[in-house]
Amino acid sequence: MKILRQMGIIFGILFGSHILQKSLGLPIPSTVIGMIILLICLLSGVIKLEMIEEVSKFLLDHLIFFFIPAGVGIMTSVDMIGDKWLSILIVIVLSTIITMVVTGLTVQALAKKSKKKLKGENVND
Repeated sequence: MKILRQMGIIFGILFGSHILQKSLGLPIPSTVIGMIILLICLLSGVIKLEMIEEVSKFLLDHLIFFFIPAGVGIMTSVDMIGDKWLSILIVIVLSTIITMVVTGLTVQALAKKSKKKLKGENVND
């Protein structure tokens, strides 16, 4: 029953975001709107992490299965990609490098901030 409730919360937010996107004609995908709504609900405390934790962990553990339809779609469109493969490959490599660099710099900055905060707390104790 607990799992069903957690799935209901997540699917309810997804359904609400789909209705919101269709009714307002927003150019943003409803899944992105749903993630934003879920983030706002988590940050504001309307939804506690414990209320969706088990289902969220399951979905994250099996995330690769959600990419199968996209992979199949790419495989069926190989003839359309044909002459553009080099530019696509360059974009993929560059965006991967940029993502890795930005993620690394962000983690380093947060680690430094965390160390400074811990040192500040130890001095005050």
